[in-house]
Amino acid sequence: MKISALIPALPLALMSSMALAQTIDVKITNLTQGMHFTPLLVSAHTNSSTLFTAGEAATSALQSMAEGGDIAPLVAASAAGAVNAENPAQGLLAPAMGTMVSDLDTGSNGLLSIVAMVLPTNDGFVGLDSWPIPSDAGTYTIYLNAYDAGSEVNDELLNTETGGAQDGIPGAPGGDSGTGGTGVTSVESNNAIHIHRGNLGDTSLTGGVSDLDSRIHRWLNPVAKVVITVK
Repeated sequence: MKISALIPALPLALMSSMALAQTIDVKITNLTQGMHFTPLLVSAHTNSSTLFTAGEAATSALQSMAEGGDIAPLVAASAAGAVNAENPAQGLLAPAMGTMVSDLDTGSNGLLSIVAMVLPTNDGFVGLDSWPIPSDAGTYTIYLNAYDAGSEVNDELLNTETGGAQDGIPGAPGGDSGTGGTGVTSVESNNAIHIHRGNLGDTSLTGGVSDLDSRIHRWLNPVAKVVITVK
């Protein structure tokens, strides 16, 4: 009997699993001038789970990442079988720098997602949502936008308080922010995950409306380049 004659008799789920199994490299480059990415989460998963969905409210796990850079709740919330690469840069990913996830065995997972908080922002994050991993070997390039989690007002004020979760930007890694801002805004009309408008900033380091420097922290999409090599 020909082997090909046996293929239709295989369980559909097994055939799907066989078709989706891929080993990939993922290179992520920060394209911004003065923004940092907090520890990245690269996740291969099925359509039964997702890290975020634009147009919907942020989950508490997504909020923890977008407001404070903590990816642990998202990892904990991952569906069984998801394959995660955590913090490939071993810390912050600085402007113009890249990091690599090598030989990620996606198993039966056919979708790829990536997230990391963008600093300094209130609740901005770089995101790739459920990108279908190609079955054909080759190199694929994607440019990623930054999203607003919709969970915090973008007042652009640094948080100088300690002792628990507080509103405000948790820090400016470049040490190039100001102080004494009055706040860009105190309300947000869109509380769902949406494309980030970018920091506004100002040029005053001791006042103005923002603690961010518009000459450094202003940015537009896209904010990251991702090169995926399917082997």
